[in-house]
Amino acid sequence: MKVLLTNDDGIDSPGIEALYDGLSAQHEVWILAPDGERSGMSHYITLREPMKFRRVADRRFVSSGSPADCVILGLLSALDFCPDVVLSGINLGPNLGSDIVFSGTAAAARQAAFMGVPGIALSLDGFTPPFHFEPLLRLLREQLTEFVNRWEQGYFLNINSPNLSDPEMPVEVTSPCVRVYHDDLAEFSTPIGDKYFFMNGKPVETDLVPGTDWYAVSHGAISLSAIQLNPVSHEHAKAYEQLLLARR
Repeated sequence: MKVLLTNDDGIDSPGIEALYDGLSAQHEVWILAPDGERSGMSHYITLREPMKFRRVADRRFVSSGSPADCVILGLLSALDFCPDVVLSGINLGPNLGSDIVFSGTAAAARQAAFMGVPGIALSLDGFTPPFHFEPLLRLLREQLTEFVNRWEQGYFLNINSPNLSDPEMPVEVTSPCVRVYHDDLAEFSTPIGDKYFFMNGKPVETDLVPGTDWYAVSHGAISLSAIQLNPVSHEHAKAYEQLLLARR
């Protein structure tokens, strides 16, 4: 298969290099990634500015755009082929539960699915070396073709792995958990009175529910979640229907 790799950590990330090295023996692998880190960009798309696009090596390209931009470039005209699948990652740090709303890694996989190509977001629950990518790579070497063959439009896959070297790591099909964020701002003032703010805080998981992605990863398993593209909420819609009916 022809596999397009992208990420939100940038072209020099060890995660995307691990994917390239780990899959090239089985597939024709290409890279089109941002020229620097784009973490937390969510589904940002460049609309009113040009995007720089540059070849840096054989089958390797960088863009000044976002992760979603890279997928758009790769699937429309920047490359002379359409890939069979887009892999986004391997992200350094997990993308669990509501993280997928903010994640550039998830956005790239989502964009591929929007455009009719299977998209898979891949993340490792680790921020500092050593990075144990092999369990994720093993899963992809064994199952990537099946993932692509079984894919249907309407969703993308979000896969997270513990940062463990377990050769027998299990894989669990999960649902996204609810992540609670405790955010605050660090404020700095300049001598002339200007103010700067930096975002502080960290996510806190308050309820490890069996069957969720965070529960699986925290218990040493790879989490695989199918994320629906259409954000429907029939239950809440019915509540508003009842509200409006009561006004008649």
